[in-house]
Amino acid sequence: MFSKLYWAAIPMALTCASYAQQAKPLPYQDLPDPRTLNKSSWDAVTGPDLHARFASADIRYEKGSVPDAGSLQSEWQVKAWKGEQVHTQLLIWTTKPLTGTTVSLLPLQDGKGHTIPSPQISASFVRYVMTDELNKDGTGCGFRSNSADFDSSLVEDAIDVVTKQDIPAYTTQPVWLSIKVPSATPAGVYHGAVKVGKITLPYQVQVLEHTLPPASKWQYHLDLWQSPYAISRVYKVKDWSPAHFAVMKPYMKMLADAGQKVITTTLIYDPWNGQTEDIYGSMIKWTHERNGSWSYDYTIFDKWVQFMLDLGISKEINCYSMIPWNLKFWYYDEVAGKDTFIVAKPGSAEYDAHWRPMLTDFVKHLRAKGWFNITTIAMDERTMEDMKWTIGLIRSVDKDFKVSLAGSYHAEIESGLADLCVASAEVIPADVLAMRKKRGDITTYYTYCHEGHPNTFTFSPPAEATWLSWYAAMKGFDGYLRWAYNSWVKDPLHDSRFRNWAAGDTYFVYPGARTSIRFERLKEGIQDYEKVRLLREEFTRENNTAKLQQLDALLAPFQLDALKTQPAAEMVRKAQAGLNEL
Repeated sequence: MFSKLYWAAIPMALTCASYAQQAKPLPYQDLPDPRTLNKSSWDAVTGPDLHARFASADIRYEKGSVPDAGSLQSEWQVKAWKGEQVHTQLLIWTTKPLTGTTVSLLPLQDGKGHTIPSPQISASFVRYVMTDELNKDGTGCGFRSNSADFDSSLVEDAIDVVTKQDIPAYTTQPVWLSIKVPSATPAGVYHGAVKVGKITLPYQVQVLEHTLPPASKWQYHLDLWQSPYAISRVYKVKDWSPAHFAVMKPYMKMLADAGQKVITTTLIYDPWNGQTEDIYGSMIKWTHERNGSWSYDYTIFDKWVQFMLDLGISKEINCYSMIPWNLKFWYYDEVAGKDTFIVAKPGSAEYDAHWRPMLTDFVKHLRAKGWFNITTIAMDERTMEDMKWTIGLIRSVDKDFKVSLAGSYHAEIESGLADLCVASAEVIPADVLAMRKKRGDITTYYTYCHEGHPNTFTFSPPAEATWLSWYAAMKGFDGYLRWAYNSWVKDPLHDSRFRNWAAGDTYFVYPGARTSIRFERLKEGIQDYEKVRLLREEFTRENNTAKLQQLDALLAPFQLDALKTQPAAEMVRKAQAGLNEL
């Protein structure tokens, strides 16, 4: 019999053959739109049944409304570095039902024999998902027992993987147009076109001289926590089976391609007290044996970590948590023949007796695997006193064991944290931040349900996801943390609302290996951060004070309070334009 806290994996070799089964597209049907169709606006539409124009990537267009002409363009023009990915929206709207609508793309050419080939260009239909809104106090936290208390609506977010789309009458259908400029592309202006039915819309990309390295070379410290358990639930596969790893691969590859640096692992069962739809299991089996000793089985931990390392996510392994939210520690008791638990507070004799043997064994295991130097014991939003006790215990086992914390800044424990992530409004003194950089420690920030703006809810202005990394660059942070990459709700394809927090708080990507507008805009901001970093390094080498001052001037407006009076989209557009001129 297998413990409920641990799932024995079927032996498997993590080879290319093991990943032959990819995450297959799951059926997708938008929910009915709760908003009343504005029939009078559609009655004013003249001309052919099908209409198409380029639109703003900063606007979430309503499904049942005719798009505002003021945000539409008949041609799209964009500047890009070599190696950069750029995007916009294309809108299709119709007064008649359309069957099997497709969008075709011509390769981009500069007229001199150089091409951005078609595989680097994609046009994907955007799907609508149910969302809600902030609380009356302007935050997104708190139990949402009655969805009727919130204004729920359909909002465009999920980027689909199908090549054809039926479009009902009186519908606006967004399309996400994305171009990845190959790093070897010669600088110049490249012209292309997109075709929808009989409509052809031209667009151009001006490729600049600068080159953005691949995501594997980015220094931005991206830490989006992964949930393997949500994937096994949605795909109905056994945890840690070959099928589970196979369906996880495209999601984790998407994450690696965004520059993810951290592997999320669990040392215990349910470190977050069941706050998500899927409880996090323990990746380590704890057994209290008949003779009173302890044994630890790292089979699942090792398979998961190696799986992620093989995908290129290799800077840090964060292990949650020695201070769970309920202070409950489960294990298998051989004498009793069942799972049981203790409740122990950091600093107590019971806590020490439970954790010291495990940490001692864990250090030996990590050193044997060659992972010790990239592993941290990770905690989040824990008190300073509990952290002091826990850091002391960890260091008494091995003085070189690294510790990470996502929570409040405390000067008393800062030097003991190799990875410190603070909430967006927290202030870390400039000299402390400089010292952490000198030591090689990581310092990032996070947002969660409390921040109304900026945030990445499904109803958040899309540009706020990009704004986040400009804020990181302005503050001197190494990157950004968000607690949930794919902690899916019950029906994530259709309804992003959750019982506890504002809609979309728990995930960026959708089942079927679908990305989202929010995730694409987040990656856009990470690219901007890297461009800022590379230019700063270049101007510093050249002792170009004037350019450095211009760079600082572009970053200066990105203050939290600025969002109260200025839209994120406006700030980002202005800063990006300035950045491309440097």
